[in-house]
Amino acid sequence: MKFRLAGLFLLFASIACTAQEITVAAAADLNYALREIAQKFESQTGKKVQITFGSSGNFFTGIQNGAPYDVFFSADIAYPRKLEAAGLTVPGTLYEYAVGRIVLWVPNESKLNLTRGLAILTDPSVRKIAIANPQHAPYGRAAVAALQSTKLYDRVSPKFVLGENISQTAQFVQSGNADIGIIALSLAKGPAMSSVGRYYIIPADTYPPIEQAAVVLKSAKDQAASRQFLDFVKSRTGSEVLARYGFGDEAVAKK
Repeated sequence: MKFRLAGLFLLFASIACTAQEITVAAAADLNYALREIAQKFESQTGKKVQITFGSSGNFFTGIQNGAPYDVFFSADIAYPRKLEAAGLTVPGTLYEYAVGRIVLWVPNESKLNLTRGLAILTDPSVRKIAIANPQHAPYGRAAVAALQSTKLYDRVSPKFVLGENISQTAQFVQSGNADIGIIALSLAKGPAMSSVGRYYIIPADTYPPIEQAAVVLKSAKDQAASRQFLDFVKSRTGSEVLARYGFGDEAVAKK
């Protein structure tokens, strides 16, 4: 009997712990910023945050088909809005947390002169250009829009190497599988890339704003805990972390 009671206690304890774990689907541009915010949240609340990073479009499709996430951070505000319209979110939780920026990025050893801006992509030495797949990655669509607005798209599109998301795109150029990449400013400012490369901020008026939003999903295991995490992102602590990684006009101006 004692062993049986002990087993039941462990089972209930396991269930209670699982309920405290918040599962998050997040756009890949948040790789560094959201991890840092989650660590601060965990240390203050004791609640675990499990984050999966990927492309916003793929997450959107997965959530529509019942993917078990509690909170969704999208690099394109249109996806949370569509989920809200479909009744798949907790009413009143949609929150625009950031505006993303795209940059040209090369390793420090590259001889490419980034001060030329997007025109550097036409240089004969540039054979491969990494961008995120525009079919489901908002940063890829922004890259295409910037190149179209500067009349460079047709000249450089044959050089594209497409990443599944913006994080994989950054890996392509960092690993040398591409000569240059159009990536998220937030990744260029991250510890893995800031020390080994340099970047040029692509003018924001060459592409539509990358408006990003989060929402608590109606299927969340613990809606109160999920709301608590989103509120923490909204807090001064969360906002300061996001600004440090280059989200928003003010952070860009301080570059």
